Amino acid sequence: MNIFMKGRISRLFFFFFTASLFFVSFSASKIFSEETNQTTSPKEEIMEARITDIVSEEEIELMGETGLSQKLELLITKGSLAERKIIIETGAAGIFSAGNPRYFVGDKLLISYFKGIDEEENFFIVDYSRKSSLLFLFLIFVILAVLVGGLWGATSLLGMGFSFLIIFKFILPKIIQGYNPVLIAITGSLLIVPVTFYLSHGFNKKTHLSISSTAATLVLTGLLSSFFVGSAKLTGFSTEEAGFLQAVTSGKIDMAALLLGGIIISVLGVLDDITVAQTSVAFQLKEVSPEISFKELYCRSMKVGRDHISSMINTLVLVYAGTSLPLLLLFIDSSRSFSEAINYELVANEIVRTLVGSIGLVLAVPITTLLASFFLTRGKKD
Repeated sequence: MNIFMKGRISRLFFFFFTASLFFVSFSASKIFSEETNQTTSPKEEIMEARITDIVSEEEIELMGETGLSQKLELLITKGSLAERKIIIETGAAGIFSAGNPRYFVGDKLLISYFKGIDEEENFFIVDYSRKSSLLFLFLIFVILAVLVGGLWGATSLLGMGFSFLIIFKFILPKIIQGYNPVLIAITGSLLIVPVTFYLSHGFNKKTHLSISSTAATLVLTGLLSSFFVGSAKLTGFSTEEAGFLQAVTSGKIDMAALLLGGIIISVLGVLDDITVAQTSVAFQLKEVSPEISFKELYCRSMKVGRDHISSMINTLVLVYAGTSLPLLLLFIDSSRSFSEAINYELVANEIVRTLVGSIGLVLAVPITTLLASFFLTRGKKD
């Protein structure tokens, strides 16, 4: 009864502690936002609108290209011009591509609105409004997490929210301000790991060991990332986003360090599963055989860990292939040899990111097993 009450009190403490962090952070964010709105007046406003009528629609040819041109009637549903109807024509600039789709009545859109020098009103379609679909998908995820995971599923959701809070309120703002991305990523990870682990798995010895293993693996991953990013001469400028970010921040961000920080954060997301699973295996074996020695416990736990590694490596390959299909298609369609293609920074960047992250995840298995086995047996020999 005493142990049960201690565990319950621990869960409630971390629940209310994290909830308090949310409240303070979002309150500060709201105050800051209000102060900003009072002192600045944005030149451009993004509003939500719904298509109420297709006024006209025709195929036109311009500069040798044929595409669809539509004249749309929209009702603004959210923004300073709410309830007002406007007319927008698409395809007028002669740009016909996947970015110029066919719109239908009822489609919800994001509209850019601004006034020109002569106070003339300008409206442009920015994109579809997808928040309803995203919110519905998120609600399905939350409901299933709570129904299947119970209390731990609910606290895990709170931990996920805390991770987003740290990323968007600490990691990203600090990097934008010019702080070292690697240092900020490690600091943010050290803030995320204990709170999310305790909320997901409870305040107990198993979680303590999992946190220690995760921290050790993150340090090794950081060292590996630093070495291979340097030896491969990666600059971090392999994408258009990186160049744009550098221009926007006036060169304050070290893009190579940003690449390292990204690797660390991406590895952190999978380490929870590996370290907790391996620790649980060691605890279960110890419970079944209390007199088990350090060597036997380590070897038996590693047998399960090797199966985990094998399935994880295959999973990582499939996940990478799924998220990088455009890049892989460029491989197939390119006349360059494989040895030439991998020398381009865009490709080398992904290879280093994937392999270093995978090495870190593989190392997490023996590190976790070693720590758990030593703790449970205190080094007891055969």
